[in-house]
Amino acid sequence: MDISHIEHIGIAVKSIADSLPYYEGVLGLKCYNIEEVADQKVKTAFFKVGQTKLELLEPTSADSTIAKFIEKRGEGIHHLAFAVPEVAGALAEAGSKGVQLIDPSPRRGAEGLQIAFLHPKSTGSVLTELCQ
Repeated sequence: MDISHIEHIGIAVKSIADSLPYYEGVLGLKCYNIEEVADQKVKTAFFKVGQTKLELLEPTSADSTIAKFIEKRGEGIHHLAFAVPEVAGALAEAGSKGVQLIDPSPRRGAEGLQIAFLHPKSTGSVLTELCQ
C-alpha cells in the first residue's frame, strides 16, 4: 500500500463547542473547518498540525456510530486515517491480504475526500481509514 502520510487522527467528542477551548485556547490550534456529514450522522471540526490534521467528531444523532462509540468507550481517539493515492486500489490490496473491510468501496467523507474504513478486528484493534 502506498501511504504518503497520516491524513488525520479522528477524535470522538460529545460537543465540538465544548472541545474548542482546549484545542484553540490551550494548544493554540486554529479550527479551519466545521461541517456536517449527514449520511454519517456526524459534525466534524478540523485543525492542522503540520501536514497532519486532527478531526473532532461530534454525533448528530443518538444512533450514530460516534454516539455509540462514546457511549461504550467515552470520548477519545476514534480512528487513524492514512492518505493514499487511490482508495479503491488500497481497499483491494488490503482485502487481498485478508483484511476485513468495513467499506467494500470508497464513499464521500468530510472535506470531500474519498474514504473507506478497515475493520479493527483485522488491524490490531485500530480503526483505520484510507483517504484520497
